[in-house]
Amino acid sequence: MKKRRKKSKVYFGTPVHDAIIRYNHSNSPSERNKIYTEEIHAAFLKLAENIINTFKFSYFSYGFRDLQEEVVSNLVINMHKFDETKGSKAFSYFSVVAKNYLILNNNANYKKMKIHDDIDVLYGHGEKDEIIEKNPSLDIFKKTIDYFEENVERLFPKQPDKEIAESILYLCRNKDNIDNFNKKAIYIMIREMTDVKTSKITQVTNTFRKIYPKIQEEVLTRGHIDNLTYTGSLV
Repeated sequence: MKKRRKKSKVYFGTPVHDAIIRYNHSNSPSERNKIYTEEIHAAFLKLAENIINTFKFSYFSYGFRDLQEEVVSNLVINMHKFDETKGSKAFSYFSVVAKNYLILNNNANYKKMKIHDDIDVLYGHGEKDEIIEKNPSLDIFKKTIDYFEENVERLFPKQPDKEIAESILYLCRNKDNIDNFNKKAIYIMIREMTDVKTSKITQVTNTFRKIYPKIQEEVLTRGHIDNLTYTGSLV
C-alpha cells in the first residue's frame, strides 16, 4: 500500500496575495504594519531564500542573511507597484521583482570587481581572473587612466618611458576590444608597439603601481582627484 504523500504547505498562496492587496489599499499605518508583520513578512523571507538558493548569485560580498534582508527590503519598497487588476499573481510578480533585483546587483558587483581586476593587471599583480579588492568605485578605472594621461609627460619625462606609458594607457582604454586582457598579453603587445625589453616595461608599470593607491584614496574619499601631486619621475 502506497503511503499518501504529505501536501507541502504553500508559503505564498492566496492568503498572502490577498494580504498584499489589503495592505496596498489601506491608509492606516498601524493596519499596514499589522498586515505586513503577521501575513506578508514570512512569505517574503521564504521567497527571497528560495530565489537566492536557486540561482546561486556569486558576486555579493556579504552573507546570506544580509542578502536575504536586502531582497525583502526591496520587495517591500515595490509592494505599492503590484496591481491585482492586471491579472498577475502576487507570487509571480514578486518572484520576478526579487530575481531582477538580484541579477541587476549581481551584475553590478561583477563589473566593480572586473574594474579593479583590470587595474590590477595594469600594475602587474596577476592575471585577469584574480580579484584583488571587493568594493571598488565604479569609475575608479576611468579616473585612474584620466589622471595618468593628463600627467604622463611629468611622470615620464624620458621619451622611451613616455611611449611605454602611453601604450599601456591606450591598451587600457581599449581593453574591451582585447580578447585576453592580462599581464602576459599586455607585455607582448607593448613590446610589439615600443620595441623595448620587458624589464623596461616593468619599470613603467611599477610607477603606475606606486601612484594608484593615492588615486584610489582620492576617488573613494572625495569622488575626484584634486590634491595628488608627485614631483619628478618615478622611473
